[in-house]
Amino acid sequence: MKFGETSIIANIFTEQFGLQSYMIKGVRTSSRKSKIALFQPLTLLDMVVYHKENAGIMYIKEVRCFHPYQFINADVRKAAIAMFINEVLNKSVKEQSHAQDIFNFIAESLIYLDTLERPENFHLIFLIGLSKHLGFGPHLVSEVLGGRMVGDDEELALNKFLTLDYHIEIPLTYEQRKNILAVLLRFYQAHSDGFGEMKSVTVLKEVLS
Repeated sequence: MKFGETSIIANIFTEQFGLQSYMIKGVRTSSRKSKIALFQPLTLLDMVVYHKENAGIMYIKEVRCFHPYQFINADVRKAAIAMFINEVLNKSVKEQSHAQDIFNFIAESLIYLDTLERPENFHLIFLIGLSKHLGFGPHLVSEVLGGRMVGDDEELALNKFLTLDYHIEIPLTYEQRKNILAVLLRFYQAHSDGFGEMKSVTVLKEVLS
């Protein structure tokens, strides 16, 4: 969020403290030394911060990107998936407990996405994996479906996705992938307060069609 003439406030999920708000001064300038690019969504940062319990806004002493993406921004499929993931995280990740496990899962997943050759099913596996770290992850396909019916191939794919292996290649049609995504989003809506509708789904469906 913009703050004043040249500063921003960034919401950042951290390994040690969970979700925090940080004031970053002087980054909205035309200077070649500006670090505004470091605070784009899903950038993986290594930070030294000033932390005070119960303070509303914290400050960053040092910051650098520990994994510059090579392919996410250059691949329209990966860029659309990243936009979708960013919206999912903003809607669902509110817990301060288990911050390290959640952080590690998100960071490792994004690094996988950056190098994955076939990312079409990535977001489906990510949704299942994130739900496990948020405390409502399914152990059986029936828990995801909640009584809803899907095709046999879709149910088989869901069962394989429960292994959380991003490299597993399951050929799915556009319709099958769309149906599985709809089931998973309803699963999130049922278990994550205020999750609501996803705006980025339209772009994601178009890109992966």
